[in-house]
This record gives sequence, C-alpha cells and structure tokens, in this order.
Amino acid sequence: MKGSILDTIGSPLVQVDSPEGATIAAKIESFNPGGSAKDRPAREMVRAAERDGLIEPGDWLVEPTSGNTGIGLALVAAARGYDLTIVMPSDKSKERRQVMAAYGADLELVDGDMEDARARAEALEAEGAVQLGQFENPANPEAHYKTTGPEILEQVGDREIDAFVAGVGTGGTISGIGRRLREEFPEMEIIAVEPARNAVLSTGESGHDNFQGMGPGFVSDNLDLDLIDRVETVKLEDAEEECRRLARDEGVLVGQSSGATSLVSQRIAREIAEPDLECPEVPTAFDEGTEPASPETDGGRAADDCPLVVTVFWDSGERYLSTGLFD
Repeated sequence: MKGSILDTIGSPLVQVDSPEGATIAAKIESFNPGGSAKDRPAREMVRAAERDGLIEPGDWLVEPTSGNTGIGLALVAAARGYDLTIVMPSDKSKERRQVMAAYGADLELVDGDMEDARARAEALEAEGAVQLGQFENPANPEAHYKTTGPEILEQVGDREIDAFVAGVGTGGTISGIGRRLREEFPEMEIIAVEPARNAVLSTGESGHDNFQGMGPGFVSDNLDLDLIDRVETVKLEDAEEECRRLARDEGVLVGQSSGATSLVSQRIAREIAEPDLECPEVPTAFDEGTEPASPETDGGRAADDCPLVVTVFWDSGERYLSTGLFD
C-alpha cells in the first residue's frame, strides 16, 4: 500500500521498433500518476521548498508552463493542500486546461509564448504568490537525477547505454538523467532534440513553432550545455507523423515531443547499429512460459553488447486529441 498518490511516480522502460543491430528503449512517462515526466520535478520542487521552509500547505503557488509541469504541480498541490495558479500560453491543448482544472488549479491563459507566461507569473509573484521556477530551480534536474536516471540503470540491467536522446524544454530531463547516466557510462553520447523552426541551441535565435512541451524559445538555466554532445532538430509535421506511426504500429500513444525524440533515436540507432550482431530478444507477455534465448556470440562478442539507445516519451497522446494530431 502507498501512503499517497505521489508515491506511485515511476515508469517502465520499453523496447520500441529498432533497426537491425541496435536497440531503442523508451521511458514511457505517461505511466506516472499525472500522466507525464513532469510529475517528478513537480514533486521534488515542492518537497525541496517545504524542506527549506519556503512554503507550507495552504500557501499560494504560481507557475508558468506549457502544460505538463502545470498538471504535475496541480496533482502535487491537490495532494499536499496548496492553492495553485497556472499561467499558460493560450495556444496549448484543451486537454491540458481541463486536467489542471480537474485537480483544482486556477488557470490564466496569456496571448503569446512562454516568455509572456513567465512575465505574468512574475507579476502574480509580486502580489504574494510563490513561484517554484522550473526553468532555474535545481530541484527540477535533481528529480530526474534521483529517480528517472536510477530507474533506467536498473531497467537496462547489464546492458551498456551507448546514447541518450531527449528533447529540450526546461532542460531538467536531459540534464538530470544525462548526468546520472554519464556517471555510469562516461563514453555515452547525449543528444538534445529541439524544434526545427525554434532551434535556439542550433542557431542561437528563437523562432515560432507549435511544438507543445519542447523548444521554449530560450536557453533555460537548468540546461547543462556541457553534457550535450550534439543537437538534432525535427519538424513538427514529421514528429506528428511519427506519433501516428507509434500509435498504429506499436500501440504506443504519445505526444509531439515524444514523436520527435523517437525520430532522432532512430537516426542515432542507425548510425551506431552493428547489423551483423544479433541483438537479444526481450521477452514479452506473449512469451509467457518460455525461457528467453541465452545470449549468442558474434565474433567473440555477446549479443547483449548490441548498441543501445535510450530515450524518453514524455506524455500520452490523449493530451493532443483536440489538436487533430490523430485525425
């Protein structure tokens, strides 16, 4: 028995379609109680602020967000007893608004982008609200360093991770997980993903893109640029097509940023694949009652030396239905 819904945070690592001679595995973060990876930093930011005596249940919190952090905070606020105001750009999906409201959060929509949402949150902070600051709060990457990273290490077992692929929003996910995985695998490559039309890391300039949850238009304080080996970009329409493929071909329902990281993971896997090496089969529920094949060797190497790419699928595609993503 769990003492709180907040104690159920965690997710599986699932093998997805991979090229010959490589394995791609995705952390399916929609399994978290609030439905996304952002449950982790939401819980950690509130916990850290309580521990430091900055807030206590009953206080008024405010946060600017494109959606998932707002939902995660709404979940935590409901469970811990806080009043919460979320400030969000008005072009984000209807489902995000509805879920936050269901948890009891107040929602303010602003015309513009995340910079405009941040400005409004700062105004509310001046009126007495406490802003947790996901873009600069070190508890954000720390949450992934302490939870997501160790979960991945346990889930890959004896496998070595050759590359980690993650999209960039606040920078918390790629920085926290990347730092923990790099400690175990110093030669592992870390690849950041951003929208092609809002490629701040690649071009130094912001643009406009309708990606939800990736590409805020600025470089967050929480993004550890020293960890990143390379940056890849993805067009929104390509990411959305990949979302439809994942749902229809693999039964994995995810949103736009996950579609983007899936595409980049495939690029990286094709680059490092060893087609002559037979990769190990991961047993499934349909293999019940059978023993997995013992590792075979190729040229003196064990099959579990197969190159491994790990990525993160942030949330469920259910949060994008009203956008027409799956029409």
